[in-house]
Amino acid sequence: MTLFKKSLPFIVIALIIIGFVILQRVDFGSYQKVDDKGYSSIENGKESCLNCHINNRGFSKYHNPENIGCVSCHLGNPKSGDKEISHKNMILIPGNLSDADKTCGKCHKDELYKIKHSLMTTNSGLVAVDKFIFGEADTPDDHYHITEIGYSGADKHLRDMCANCHLGAEKSEFGKINQLSRGGGCNACHLNYSVQAEKDLEKYIKSGKKIIPKVHPSTDIFVSNEHCFGCHSRSSRISTNYEGWHETLLDEKDVEGKSGYRVMEDLRVYSYEGEDVHHAKGLLCVDCHSSHEVMGDGKDHLHEEKAVTLQCADCHFKDEPNTIAYEDLDIESSLVFLHRDYQHKDKKMIAVKKDGHPLVNTFVDENNEVYLIGKGDKKLHSIKKQSDACSRDHAHKNVSCSTCHAQWSPRCIGCHNEFDKNDKDGYDLLDKKKVTGQWSENVFEFYADMPAMGVRENEEGRVIEPAIPGMILTIDHKSFDANSKKENSFHRLYAPNSPHTISKEVRDCKSCHSNPAAIGYGNGKLMYDVSEGYGKWNFKADFDNNPNDGLPEDAWIPFLGISPHKIVSTRSDFRPFTIEEQKQILLVGACLQCHKEDSKVMQQSLEFGLDSLLIKISKACILPKH
Repeated sequence: MTLFKKSLPFIVIALIIIGFVILQRVDFGSYQKVDDKGYSSIENGKESCLNCHINNRGFSKYHNPENIGCVSCHLGNPKSGDKEISHKNMILIPGNLSDADKTCGKCHKDELYKIKHSLMTTNSGLVAVDKFIFGEADTPDDHYHITEIGYSGADKHLRDMCANCHLGAEKSEFGKINQLSRGGGCNACHLNYSVQAEKDLEKYIKSGKKIIPKVHPSTDIFVSNEHCFGCHSRSSRISTNYEGWHETLLDEKDVEGKSGYRVMEDLRVYSYEGEDVHHAKGLLCVDCHSSHEVMGDGKDHLHEEKAVTLQCADCHFKDEPNTIAYEDLDIESSLVFLHRDYQHKDKKMIAVKKDGHPLVNTFVDENNEVYLIGKGDKKLHSIKKQSDACSRDHAHKNVSCSTCHAQWSPRCIGCHNEFDKNDKDGYDLLDKKKVTGQWSENVFEFYADMPAMGVRENEEGRVIEPAIPGMILTIDHKSFDANSKKENSFHRLYAPNSPHTISKEVRDCKSCHSNPAAIGYGNGKLMYDVSEGYGKWNFKADFDNNPNDGLPEDAWIPFLGISPHKIVSTRSDFRPFTIEEQKQILLVGACLQCHKEDSKVMQQSLEFGLDSLLIKISKACILPKH
């Protein structure tokens, strides 16, 4: 025992030395906390990568190799100085969803989970509606994943027309995100090339990959509109609408030398119809649609409108904004706050009422004024409350903001779908390979006009929203399957739409209450006849009737009638106006034949409703007899 006591100090010293040696030899991949929300950076400064890739720059602050190394993104062998060995199993373009769990997902596990369940990855709504219309599903509300589709008529239609735009599509070539980009997983939003990074890449390619780039592209949160453009300039064309551009059926040669047109990188020709007021102010898509909506919430939503919780009234509130304090931010939001170097920790920020997620680029100052910091130009924008006209208007309380404030929306009609089994120029957008045989679409007309209106009716209530022709189309089933019991199927479906062409000014009252296209009848002349002592509405359509159902080509419903079709919309909770609703709309239209919309009586109708005014109408008022 005495010998042990005498030896104890030497044993302790020996253990300390051994422990120190072990600590020097073992790479723990340790994490260093950099803020009070638990954000971490990986300390890894012993990789062999930098022996060749010397003095590289261009990295974002939080993805610098000094903090996280090279291997955390690119994998490979960081212990070897041999090129072949160090590059073994290396991922040149990290961030694709096929390998994101080994790269981005090692640090951003929660974000990767959300992305994998987001509609941008699953395309569930797109698949569901297409299979529903082809008669392969009983509802447009089933859940699907685009990568799991087969080769049925609808699936082949998706492969030929739509399956390019999902985040699981691989980014296989170096280079920045542009108008032609599709997919790329995390790269789709977070990859940014500086001018010098582009030049270095060009030198690298031209040198046969011998001149190693000095400037690395950045992986960061600075998402531009260009990142959204590739996919969101298709279908309802939100990206192009936002900038004011409407797709046409013209060719490049048709507009050569003409102003008011723009030819996109894929050679589609657009005409200028008017940009969104927020775009005119310099706001980016991500100024409104934060990471919580873009990456999703981890839930398997059926359609895009279910994944979007932000509403106009969150910023343009009626009385007081719904707010949240910095201390109450979730980790994801606090990271965005950190990365963008915001300084307003002492101020409340707007929180979306529907799900509570914060808009960290907003704040309420000491004078109770609300501001938004532009994520692109960092300019300070004053956020205005609802105007008195909106807040006191009880007659339109169930009408969405965009129904009145949208300047225009895209409208396409007359789409014929036919399969050519001998077409040798086919291309499978999902599998990325050339095939023989593909579906083709022949469109009758594209035009831009104020949106129609429809009714969204579900457990959340009843709201009138913008509507556009979604699928006025025929499908030649026998061209795909000679044994099909169907020959041609015809569908007249409208779709709910968020045009993103908002203006401060609103459409006038007549543009809804006596406009046939707005009500769903299609373009034409809607006339109020009082010649026989009572009022009667008459309608003459601009387009001929479609032989499949006898309705004008661009119509949704018959004049003062109901649709002859069982399926009328791309959504199960969205419909056209009933006959009674049409009559109510046209009743106001009849009043507007004599009374100006800014007259006292029409303003009173907005505040108190029409019923109270109808009790005391004069004998000179001639109301419609339906």
